[in-house]
Amino acid sequence: MNNNVEFNPINDPLKRLVEKDITGEELSPFDPPDAYNPQNIEPVAYEKMHPFLQKLVDEHKAFTKVLNTFEDALLNWRRNNWIFTSEIDSGLKQFFNFFDEKVPLHNQKEEKKLFPLLHKKLIESGEHNSNDPSFTGINLMEDEHIKVAQAAAIVFNFLGLGSRLPDRSSQEITFEAAFEQGIAIVETMKLHIFREENILFSQAIKLFTDDELMELT
Repeated sequence: MNNNVEFNPINDPLKRLVEKDITGEELSPFDPPDAYNPQNIEPVAYEKMHPFLQKLVDEHKAFTKVLNTFEDALLNWRRNNWIFTSEIDSGLKQFFNFFDEKVPLHNQKEEKKLFPLLHKKLIESGEHNSNDPSFTGINLMEDEHIKVAQAAAIVFNFLGLGSRLPDRSSQEITFEAAFEQGIAIVETMKLHIFREENILFSQAIKLFTDDELMELT
């Protein structure tokens, strides 16, 4: 992407993912040392997962590759003093295209099939918030889906805005904000994927009957 290339926020496809109002709360990734060391959870090997869960893992792997490329593009962009190159442009566009075309379908599988039943099972098994029995890890996962979509829309729009600003100082401030939100997306989604695969999917296998697993497909 060179400085003449603009993202068009008016036609922003990412806004289709956001069904709730932006609250103004900044996207904050969890503390990796604690978050990546869950207690009392035994991850289930891929080979022992139900095909529905295996498909979600496969889609996670594809998204992780896109996230890594997106992160590299963002870091190279900052090192290049916010000047776009064709390689940086490619990494950014790949992320937004994937986010628009693939992520909604993936999230729909989780939110329409897996999450409702697992949420019910977690409440029944007592694995819920001690102060609010209606709150489980599923609420967190759904909230992150929304917040990441909102943050992606912010990055997209800031890229477009910064490309059109006439003075370099304002442009740099806008691009810095886009960069920070972009890195937050990467960190949050990597942790999100880890939690799903190592915690939620294990809980589903533990709590679902064979018939319930079959109904997911």
